[in-house]
Amino acid sequence: MSGLTAPPEWDGPSTDPNDEQFGDVIEGTTLDAATDYDAVLVGEPYDGAVIGRKGAHEGPEAIRRELAGTKTHHVDRGAVDAIGDLGNVEIPDDCVEGVQFAVQETVTAIYDAGAFPVFLGGDNSLTFPNAAPLLTDGTLGALSFDAHLDCRAVRDDPTSGTPYRQLHEAGLDAFAVVGARHFETSTAYHEYVAEQGGHVVTPETVESDPKAAVDEALDSMDSVDSIYVSLDLDVLEAAAAPGVSAPTPGGLTTRELFEMLSHVAAHDRVAGFEVVECAPPLDDGFRTARVAARAVAHFLGGLEVSR
Repeated sequence: MSGLTAPPEWDGPSTDPNDEQFGDVIEGTTLDAATDYDAVLVGEPYDGAVIGRKGAHEGPEAIRRELAGTKTHHVDRGAVDAIGDLGNVEIPDDCVEGVQFAVQETVTAIYDAGAFPVFLGGDNSLTFPNAAPLLTDGTLGALSFDAHLDCRAVRDDPTSGTPYRQLHEAGLDAFAVVGARHFETSTAYHEYVAEQGGHVVTPETVESDPKAAVDEALDSMDSVDSIYVSLDLDVLEAAAAPGVSAPTPGGLTTRELFEMLSHVAAHDRVAGFEVVECAPPLDDGFRTARVAARAVAHFLGGLEVSR
């Protein structure tokens, strides 16, 4: 068993034949054919580990819907194509640890098939099983766009706040967080990241020069073989992405985020990407889902540069 549901049917909603949209070019596929594509989408409808407000289990469907109506053309790089969809990971009715174990089995098979996965979350607890399989193929760095550090210690069960502690304990070699907010990060967790050799880039640094900010994060992990990239949508200013578990003021702008995602995706060491914490029940007029879809589009546009 693949641990994946059948992929959805894709269709671009525009009636203009010149409007090529992602819904027109994304194709349902299987693990056997996954390497025919530059990247494959993988939905993860789960929010059982969220510390705050729930709703991210509806994220994959909403992101796909908004992406289907997004045009494929990037002004500087041309059109994005060659994208597949593997469907959703089957989520068991289990404790968080059990869910992480099951997801990791499926994700391992995706990497083993030679695919480049783009995970549509879902909550941040699945960052651990999404990235952990890469630890077996050499040294790994994790680049997190997030308002928080998410390195809490696991107590009774993992949560959306524990994935990077879990990855460090599993052997993560480098870690950087871009967009971590002042007064959102406990001193103990900031010190933990520093003890692990991690690097934190604040929104103020991003505002000065987004590309330089992401290069600063990448330079801090220049010795690793591969890099896993995670986008928690709460890294954005709350007005831009209200439909997340923990929206807060003082975040990144969408333009800053899109510029950085395009830039980091072009680095050939990047091995996987995820968008997490899109919670449609908490959203305002699909605003957050639309931002998530555009984030995926910008990442895919940058990814094609390195393929």
